Amino acid sequence: MKLFYFNALVLVGLLCLAPACTNKKLENNIKSLEKRVAALEGKSGAHPATTLENNVSDAELPVMTFETKEYDFGSINEGDVVDYTFKFTNTGKSPLIINKATATCGCTVPKWPKDPILPGAKGEIQVQFNSENRKNLQTKYVNINANTKPEITRLKITGNVVGADG
Repeated sequence: MKLFYFNALVLVGLLCLAPACTNKKLENNIKSLEKRVAALEGKSGAHPATTLENNVSDAELPVMTFETKEYDFGSINEGDVVDYTFKFTNTGKSPLIINKATATCGCTVPKWPKDPILPGAKGEIQVQFNSENRKNLQTKYVNINANTKPEITRLKITGNVVGADG
């Protein structure tokens, strides 16, 4: 989104200078910038790589390739807080944008990168599980919504919470 605003600002600045200058190179630069801004806006005003509605081919989409999509934290005592970081790489051909990450329970909190992850770059989804008032076998899911196909990737954490009474 920052890129869009920057490009729009540059375009407006160049358009203001255009009447004062008849330089053909400047005119060509303005046309080029106009095309780039139009491409960035796409049909919905978002970058073409941020949505699937712009008919981007599957081969051009970003791909989240995780080292693992499941983590077993083993046995912990009730009240303990467990953190795990899921690591991934964008193995696709366009920038990966994570729109949101949601957990199936309030005891599980995900944190995700807000900036685009370029092709070939790595990223992390940090997940924190609070076992307070949770006993026995626990299975929690985190759904990652991104500009990938499918749009939702599911991560899973499991483990056993041992109560104070054993």
